[in-house]
Amino acid sequence: MSAFTAEIIGTMLLILLGTGVVANVVLKGTKGYSGGWMVITTGWALAVFTGVVFAGPYSGAHLNPAVTIGLAITGKFDWNLVGIYVVAQLIGAMLGALLTWVVYRDHFNSTQDANLQLAVFSTGPAIKNKVFNLLSEIIGTFVLMFVILYFTKAEIESERTPIGLGSLGAIPVAFLVWAIGLSLGGTTGYAINPARDLGPRIMHSVLPIKGKGSSEWQYAWVPIVGPLIGSCIAGFLYIWLQP
Repeated sequence: MSAFTAEIIGTMLLILLGTGVVANVVLKGTKGYSGGWMVITTGWALAVFTGVVFAGPYSGAHLNPAVTIGLAITGKFDWNLVGIYVVAQLIGAMLGALLTWVVYRDHFNSTQDANLQLAVFSTGPAIKNKVFNLLSEIIGTFVLMFVILYFTKAEIESERTPIGLGSLGAIPVAFLVWAIGLSLGGTTGYAINPARDLGPRIMHSVLPIKGKGSSEWQYAWVPIVGPLIGSCIAGFLYIWLQP
């Protein structure tokens, strides 16, 4: 499998399960209705785990333009491949959001609150203050990227035989995203991934959702620019801290 295909499918799985848990919690009449923030953050963490398990062996499972750029800044990824990875991630995010709409179509149409419909697809601030909303995304993504840069190989070394953890190596990033969501996600919904917000927001704007309102494009730059800045800061700090 090519890295391009792996990034598409991995990001699709991430967004399908991530937006899916939001739909399950906020849309009218679902089995998980009103499940709360713990359900949402746990669902997103497990969505990351799923995407990384699938794409990891083929593309490194970036699944996030901010991660791709952060790795390129630190010399851990080829700049020539950044564009193709970002395109794949955006395509995957759009496909994942489309599948979530297919699964929850009747519940979208039963939910009269346009803000809740949009919340499934994209992030939004609890309190609108674009300066601090931007800072929230910068800091959240800084934590994500900075810690990822310090991840070690997912194996336990014995004296004679390495004990490979295989897919369990995806657990650290899942816990990291879970921690960010629980601790820092309450202000903006913690996009920390430009593709995660932009792809589904595009789908919200084009899908025939009954009673949908604005896609809030005037806010859309925040979850794009914020994560990119946060990732760049993490990358440059990582370089500066190296001996």
